[in-house]
Amino acid sequence: MSALAAAGHEVIGVDRAPGTPADAAATLPADLTDLGEAYQVIARFRPDAVVHLAAIATPFSHSDAVTFRTNTQLAFNVCDAAVALGVGKVVVASSPTVMGYGAPGGWTPSYLPLDEDHPVLPWNAYNLSKVIAEETVRSFARTATATKLAAVRPCFVIAPEEWEGAPTQSGHTVAERLDRPEIAGVSLFNYIDARDAADMLMTLLDRLPELPNGEVFFAGAADALAREPLAELLPEVIPATAGFADTLIGTTPAFSSAKAEKLLGWQAKRSWRTELS
Repeated sequence: MSALAAAGHEVIGVDRAPGTPADAAATLPADLTDLGEAYQVIARFRPDAVVHLAAIATPFSHSDAVTFRTNTQLAFNVCDAAVALGVGKVVVASSPTVMGYGAPGGWTPSYLPLDEDHPVLPWNAYNLSKVIAEETVRSFARTATATKLAAVRPCFVIAPEEWEGAPTQSGHTVAERLDRPEIAGVSLFNYIDARDAADMLMTLLDRLPELPNGEVFFAGAADALAREPLAELLPEVIPATAGFADTLIGTTPAFSSAKAEKLLGWQAKRSWRTELS
């Protein structure tokens, strides 16, 4: 929100919690899991673009039924209202967890680094809801005439204050994630600076009219959140990646943002090597 406002956009927030953040022109308390409310919000503000980030953001923080119902209903309602009311651009947040790593029975990639062509392997309500959110985007993209849609899979987002030592979304500091590979290894050592994530969203909004409708993009840092090459480190944390990880030489991350670089001209600018206090 801050980055969009700083770039000169009039930002309207929609949240169940009341109150207007400092960077927003306004915030409307609304429950977007209610289709009528979603339509009312879009009809009231008639935005040029919708960036849909709202969701239950972590697995197992709610019951599976609530997580699945909330996230899928949000994605459908926002896309349905935006397309029906002629919003020009819609971007929906997905997640790298659609790849299926962390599955209790083990996980083996088809290849590394992971890109948008890699098969999705959801195993819990959260990552299943994100797969369905992506399919919702693709579904509306097939018939939309006035709306361009896309989905983004942002890696583990690290805010500026977290570089300074504040706990990350996992409850650990960045330094702890680096010092204890078993923590960051669960998510394949992926990350992105919040400012780079915001820049990616703005770049995508700019380029969206030129893209095929319904594209999906990974967005991650250009390196891994690890002190050692993933070719050595990843098989120690996830043994089934042995062999596949041989391609991850040097600082190469497990997730490729090459598609975003090719189609959008976007690359992450920040690294833990320069940002960590």
